[in-house]
Amino acid sequence: MFKSFIKILVILLFVPQISFSADKYESGKQKSQICAACHGPDGNSANKMYPRLAGQYKSYLINSLNSYKNGKRKNAIMSGFVANLSDQDIEEIATYYSKQKGLGILPTN
Repeated sequence: MFKSFIKILVILLFVPQISFSADKYESGKQKSQICAACHGPDGNSANKMYPRLAGQYKSYLINSLNSYKNGKRKNAIMSGFVANLSDQDIEEIATYYSKQKGLGILPTN
């Protein structure tokens, strides 16, 4: 009986987190659609001009977006895109791209 109680407790503790993470992912997918023009629909840009976001660490993506937003990183296009993103928007977009399968670096040819 005690083992059953522990199993139920573990399930109750982790299921809401999984659901919450899935919500962030889906929301991030929706919010990332404007990014797709340059970075590709899943974050794997085919153009060497734009970095691939798929598979990057979530913390790296959050830091990068915040750096564009606060002016530490300079890029007129990116600064414009992130200017109106909330902290929640940034976290959700980073969640989405961090969970995508990266294709590695672009070919040099």
